[in-house]
Amino acid sequence: MSVTVFIQRRKGVLRWQPGKAWLLLPVALIAATAYLSIHQSETQAEQLLAEERESHQTDLSLEEVAELKKATKAQLQMLATKVASIQARLARMEALGEQVAEKARLADQFDFSGEVGVGGEELSEQPIELQELMLQMDQLMGRLQKNDDELALLGVVTHNHHVDEQRYITGRPIKKGWMSSPYGIRNDPFSGRKAMHKGMDFAGSEGEAVIATGAGVVTWAETLFGYGEMVEIDHGNGLKTRYGHNKEILVKVGDVVAKGQEIALMGSTGRSTGPHVHYEVLRSGKQVDPNNYVYRKPRV
Repeated sequence: MSVTVFIQRRKGVLRWQPGKAWLLLPVALIAATAYLSIHQSETQAEQLLAEERESHQTDLSLEEVAELKKATKAQLQMLATKVASIQARLARMEALGEQVAEKARLADQFDFSGEVGVGGEELSEQPIELQELMLQMDQLMGRLQKNDDELALLGVVTHNHHVDEQRYITGRPIKKGWMSSPYGIRNDPFSGRKAMHKGMDFAGSEGEAVIATGAGVVTWAETLFGYGEMVEIDHGNGLKTRYGHNKEILVKVGDVVAKGQEIALMGSTGRSTGPHVHYEVLRSGKQVDPNNYVYRKPRV
């Protein structure tokens, strides 16, 4: 097939018959245009895919960062709680030390409120940081060790110089009532079986006074399994007394109590069949027969 083109000129009509190459030129242009369009579309698609992958990776990174922040915050909160617990224990120990030292008239020789000599860089006021918490914990542990040492020394001094003769344990833990169960093997009031009774029971009317049988420092003043509302007093020299099943406790941990002081009101809390006080004497952490202390002669 051939194509003839007629071109009008001033001198007449020019006849031109293009070859096959000229006829293929439009086809080539159309093909080139289509190729460029397809290539551009593929390039745009690759760019969109790359952007989508990058966005997905960014989302994953943000999630990982959020999880890390969450875990770090939880750890810091846990350490902050631990520091608060140590501070509470320290405050109780300082109060105990001050009261014992004042009772022994040695307060001028034992400073329980002073700081331990420690050093470190100055920290500005910022949100809770791990380094700051660790520094506080080190300082608190140093203070605890210092106070432990001073309390132990104070115990030795008061014992050797007989500062408080009232620590001598003697007498009954009640003002009114009677001994209802002795120390030793007995029939358990609940099971009926033979069982070891590691204290003495003194019965009476509910609300009657429960008194300390010797001066000392209160080391427990709350509920204890089996004992109900219980008070424990440390008299020094390895001796402690316990008063269980109280209706109400009148002292708190850290209090220095005198011999004969009312520490609770008789009740029937815990493992009890009726109003009474379960009285124990502990020597080096083990219960011994309170009878040896209840009926011994007081010091002159």
